[in-house]
Amino acid sequence: MTHRFKTLLSAAAIAIAGTAHAEEVTMRFLAGHGGVSAHELAQELGYFEGTGVRFENVGYSGGGPESLFALASGSVEIGSAATSAVINSIAGGNDFVAAYPSNGINDKVQSIFHVLEDSPIRSIEDIAGKTIAVNTLGAHLDYTVREALHSVGLPQDAANLVVVPGPQLEQVLRSGQVDISAFGYWQTTFEGAARSRGGLRAVFDDTDVLGEIAGGFTVLRRDWAEAHPEAARAFIEQSARALDYAQDHPEETREIFARLLEERGENPEVAQYFQGYGTRKGGLPVERDVQFWIDVLVREGALAEGQITASDILLVSGDQNVTN
Repeated sequence: MTHRFKTLLSAAAIAIAGTAHAEEVTMRFLAGHGGVSAHELAQELGYFEGTGVRFENVGYSGGGPESLFALASGSVEIGSAATSAVINSIAGGNDFVAAYPSNGINDKVQSIFHVLEDSPIRSIEDIAGKTIAVNTLGAHLDYTVREALHSVGLPQDAANLVVVPGPQLEQVLRSGQVDISAFGYWQTTFEGAARSRGGLRAVFDDTDVLGEIAGGFTVLRRDWAEAHPEAARAFIEQSARALDYAQDHPEETREIFARLLEERGENPEVAQYFQGYGTRKGGLPVERDVQFWIDVLVREGALAEGQITASDILLVSGDQNVTN
């Protein structure tokens, strides 16, 4: 069964130098509130000039599962979701390939679980029975809460998760509608803005639970990648270049973010709080980025042992397997 998940994009590996000339293609995508994806940054930097690849923003995604649903239905060519959601989607029959980590978590870029300063909640044990605002269910923050509770021996459903869009996370916390607001690693703009106004306290972050790991992946449909191999290659290479640019040029990246957010009718002021994508140099994944979540899903009974392996999902580059 696992052969269905084998990637056919080795020729599109991000470690290959140079820019491929692709046929003229338009790649549709859903934007995320308060954030700019690597391919959007790459487009602004001119990395796609001469590749034939163009992009069309067709709206907003409330979270990874919504993005994957749009990808599966053919409404978009680019999906992006937490690793756990990607694996679940593939296991459910969607023939996707993981292009590159869209984000990562480390000591600088994290998902942070905030409470009001005077809240009695001070540890993971204290979140049992409490209401936590997350951007969507079935994705990174949902699974992080499950793992956090599991790590202290509590039932994984001991907390109550409610869906709140990123721009409202601070509001629902300060108004007392929820006990905790979880700001995802892709929402450092909203988290920084909320923290700057004071009165909040971090209880834990996802690196406390998961360690340094890729938070999610940008994914493509296999049939699209097979039909447009040069476009897929250009998309991966140039997006990965943009991930590195953001690491090397944080201030310039924030300026680009502010301009793009303003053009989309969002608040450009939050761009100053962007902490980076949190990815490794070159945008390459390692085996643990995927295997960790495979093990979790096997433990929970969502996957059978051996049904999917990390190498089934991750790209390879020439003779170099990026999982090594």
